[in-house]
Amino acid sequence: MQNLQNLQWYPGHMAKTRRMIEENLKLIDVVVEILDARIPYSGRNPNFDDIIKNKPRLLVLNKADLADKNRTMQWLEWYATQGLKVIPISCATGSGINTVLNEARVLIQDKINREKEKGRNRTLKIMMVGIPNVGKSSLINRLIGKASTKTGDKPGVTRGKQWLRIKGDTELLDTPGILPPKFDDQSVAMRLAYTGAIKDEIMNTELLAYSLCDYLRDNYADALCARYKLDSVAGLEGYEILEMIGKKRGFVISGGEIDMERASNMVLDELRGAKIGNITLETPNDIANN
Repeated sequence: MQNLQNLQWYPGHMAKTRRMIEENLKLIDVVVEILDARIPYSGRNPNFDDIIKNKPRLLVLNKADLADKNRTMQWLEWYATQGLKVIPISCATGSGINTVLNEARVLIQDKINREKEKGRNRTLKIMMVGIPNVGKSSLINRLIGKASTKTGDKPGVTRGKQWLRIKGDTELLDTPGILPPKFDDQSVAMRLAYTGAIKDEIMNTELLAYSLCDYLRDNYADALCARYKLDSVAGLEGYEILEMIGKKRGFVISGGEIDMERASNMVLDELRGAKIGNITLETPNDIANN
């Protein structure tokens, strides 16, 4: 697998998106940053802090239905200590969706009240930002009640900015997902890759799956064993676990060898679809120890 720590990229649309965000911030009241609840820290583009600066911001943990609820609570508490409001939601189930606009409005309630005193109704203007594949467009579709933005399950579907009006007094600016231009932390890059925020096409999926099996062995061994009917994974390396999984699923090729590529793709797909269980790939303690 390519060393993600040294991986540097910045496709043209990502550089363009950064400029677009910077240019439109003056029009915005609140920035809503959408995160994947399974990677509540690694799923943040650190450049957003420099771009957005002191603009009121609401963090939304999407895919909370796929995440470990206990770890989600840990992250809500951790972000509260950072002075940030966080809402767990699920675009798939609709859970928490109705609170997003209300909480965004709370952040500028003083401005809204001043406008009312002057006899004016203020239109709330929200910018939606996030890395690829976190569900920005799906959230917008939920908020407006129809599919007006292009969505997909592959990173990088939304390409240009889109203004959308909601309920008459709210406007949303959708932006394409952007990753940082490089990764300084190998573990952050790996977590992004596990969830599909980094395209599989540039990865060695077998080595990625080995690493994932190591993580699941140490953090979710019971769920891993239950899903793949394994007796135990204690003391095994990731590639040994993956080989056992492939054998259990009958992924045998000529000569009795295990089709490790097929097993790797399956494990990654099943993690992303929460078939292995509700899994969160980091805790606040992990970040503190980095």
